[in-house]
Amino acid sequence: MRIFFEFMRGFRALHFVGPCVTVFGSARFKADHPYYALGREVGARLARQGFSVMTGGGPGLMEAANRGAREVGGRSIGCNIELPREQQPNPYLDRFLTFRHFYVRKVMLVKYSYAFVALPGGFGTLDEIFEIATLVQTGKVSEFPIVLMGHEYWRPLLEFVRNRLVVEGTIDPGDAQRLQVTDSAEEAVDLIAGVAMRRFGLTYGPRVRPRWYLGE
Repeated sequence: MRIFFEFMRGFRALHFVGPCVTVFGSARFKADHPYYALGREVGARLARQGFSVMTGGGPGLMEAANRGAREVGGRSIGCNIELPREQQPNPYLDRFLTFRHFYVRKVMLVKYSYAFVALPGGFGTLDEIFEIATLVQTGKVSEFPIVLMGHEYWRPLLEFVRNRLVVEGTIDPGDAQRLQVTDSAEEAVDLIAGVAMRRFGLTYGPRVRPRWYLGE
């Protein structure tokens, strides 16, 4: 029953957030790191395209994406998680929920999103990337873009995918192509916006947060 009510609370709270893009990334990078600046630019560009920016709600690169969205008047959403060392929501969220169960949180991060951006990160980011890639591969969700930011950071992983998984036949060549990589926030957001409008028929433009959304 606790799990059921956690799902229902999430669905009710996020039902009207609009088309989202979920941004994953490490909580450990500080505001003076180049990856933080990249995340901030990604969040801002997504918001200018009319997307709500959703993250795990924590610090680091999650904060960067939320901050970028909020600074240009976009919607900034966080799905936080209870941890033994409490992860506090970052200060750039218009709306956030805290979940007890990782898999409920993952459903929320996926359900409302039309694309996924992965900034550099650790086990959590890798878990989220490959879970989404598996859902797309198996047809459980539509073929939403999965964009990795940072060629240098992700190069060893992509080489392993192409030179080991594809070569050994554990995935198809097309599966490897689901992971697109770029260093350009502009290129990433243009790709996402193009796919969202062409494949899923979204016809929105840039918007700002309405006063009711902020509780004003």
